[in-house]
Amino acid sequence: MRRLGTGIGWRPEIAAEIAALPGIDWVEVVAENVCPGHLPDALRELRTRGTTVVPHGVSLGLGGADRPDPGRLAALAERATALDAPLVTEHIAFVRAGGPLTASPVLEAGHLLPVPRTRDALDVLCENVRIAQDALPVPLALENIAALFSWPDEELTEGQFLAELVARTGVGLLIDVANLHTNHVNRGENPAEALDALPLEALAYVHVAGGVERDGVWHDSHAHPVTRPVLDVLAELCARTEPPGVLLERDDDFPAGGALAAELDAIRGVVEGARHVEAV
Repeated sequence: MRRLGTGIGWRPEIAAEIAALPGIDWVEVVAENVCPGHLPDALRELRTRGTTVVPHGVSLGLGGADRPDPGRLAALAERATALDAPLVTEHIAFVRAGGPLTASPVLEAGHLLPVPRTRDALDVLCENVRIAQDALPVPLALENIAALFSWPDEELTEGQFLAELVARTGVGLLIDVANLHTNHVNRGENPAEALDALPLEALAYVHVAGGVERDGVWHDSHAHPVTRPVLDVLAELCARTEPPGVLLERDDDFPAGGALAAELDAIRGVVEGARHVEAV
């Protein structure tokens, strides 16, 4: 996978802070929030400076029963081309249901919902991924999501599900270590066991984000500072492989540039610390 380095999720609310941050190699934009013909000036300026931009989709719903919508795929492909992106990313999730085949209107969840870890669900996901790969001009990588619950009668663990997905489709992996921590708190899943099962040669990059625990439930808010347990999961991943890229996500309650820089330094410290241990 291409080396990306250290990045941050680009949001218009912190465009000025991002432009001033030292050591930013790349940014990730929510694909549905940018228009290829009318890119924000701040984003165009980053590209002019040589900063890599990766579009991150949230609406394909590749884990749903329906095949991917050709219009949504075309829009994602258009953004990849406009941004000269080395890859695009999406989620292992479903986001809508219903439609003509169900005699009911299409219902948009407005949220990333977990795919049952069953072989039937994996078959559907793999076919949808192949369709998406054929429609996109650059490689695709998929992100594990956070969830509040597990479906009954699941047949595979998170690691097994992702490993088989990669083996059958060749898709890349975007591993969100905050989501692994979320699933540890909310679903009792061991992040180290998931990492042990992953084909880490397929790793495209890593997400790191903040959250908060309330009444025993972890909320993957992207609106709080990154916590030590999330950095510990990042360290577990880095003990197994050197990630091609690591990116800080923040979507709300944006802090000042100095706080963002401190979080990025903490992330770099984990990655570089693992690299030093490996060298010794």
